Amino acid sequence: MKLRAGAAVALILASVTLLAGCTSAGPDDAAKPSKSAAPSASGSASAAASPTPTPTPTLMPLPGNCREILSADVLAQLDGVPLNDPAFGDSGLLGDSLVCNWGHPSADTTGLTTTISRMDRGPALDMLNGLADSEGFTCYTPDGGTRCEKSWQNELYPVTDGRTLFWRDGLLIDTRYSNLAPTGYTSSIVKALWP
Repeated sequence: MKLRAGAAVALILASVTLLAGCTSAGPDDAAKPSKSAAPSASGSASAAASPTPTPTPTLMPLPGNCREILSADVLAQLDGVPLNDPAFGDSGLLGDSLVCNWGHPSADTTGLTTTISRMDRGPALDMLNGLADSEGFTCYTPDGGTRCEKSWQNELYPVTDGRTLFWRDGLLIDTRYSNLAPTGYTSSIVKALWP
């Protein structure tokens, strides 16, 4: 009888130990690869294949200067226009963005602002599709990226306002302008970033 009682205790301990390994996975555990070997069809354990490391994407570097991303022709068109005047607020390299403000602070409407920032593909394309669907932007795919643009008449002045966006490789170039649209401006930035 003592032998049976000892065997019963051992069987209960083994069952408790097995059941302890069957707890439900928490939210953090679900994403972790299992380290235990999976049973094979014959019931024996086989060695688990080591996971292939996911390559870390190389982030496109942000430009550090508003002038170096423009061609000589575009800079000539902006000759005499102040860059990053404090009256327009923060500008230059700001964390994970480059903000370039071109314009005279005394002008009522003339100027342009470009922000180059990081944005993943999904959110970027959702945003660009939204602009095309609901706001009438024209979008196309030049230079290995997606470009959307629209211009309109300023509500207060007899000048043209507009916005041009270009996304590629995790970078979004977003330019808003009023009465200041140098020819080849966005294309010049694209060529500087992706020569």
